[in-house]
Amino acid sequence: MEGERSSNDGHLNEVHGLLKPRDLVDPVYATLTFGPGTLTPPRPRNFLTAIDNLPDGTLFNTLGFDRHQLPFATMGVLLGGHVRVGLEDNVYYRRGELAESNAQLVERIVRLAEELGREVATPAQTRTILDI
Repeated sequence: MEGERSSNDGHLNEVHGLLKPRDLVDPVYATLTFGPGTLTPPRPRNFLTAIDNLPDGTLFNTLGFDRHQLPFATMGVLLGGHVRVGLEDNVYYRRGELAESNAQLVERIVRLAEELGREVATPAQTRTILDI
């Protein structure tokens, strides 16, 4: 249909396929990616659907590209996931204002997470969560 964009949710099928032979170690960690082009369209309903379709016990990380970074990071925090923010995915702090650094983007989401009552992992805790 004209003006409609299709969703690229094939990555969820890949996760389920990888789990069948159980070559992955628990907990499974998935990144849910939203944005323009061939990514999953950045709509809250698509985000909720992606979470609903994750295998039980899966930890998830939220990644929103461009102007979608802040709203999707905030939703990720609200829905119990981890988040990814930084200049690689979004160069703006707000509309028309370039971000000064990755630290500026990280500090903003840390403030939001704390305001929303979510504990923020330290670098050491993050390495433990990711088993690295």
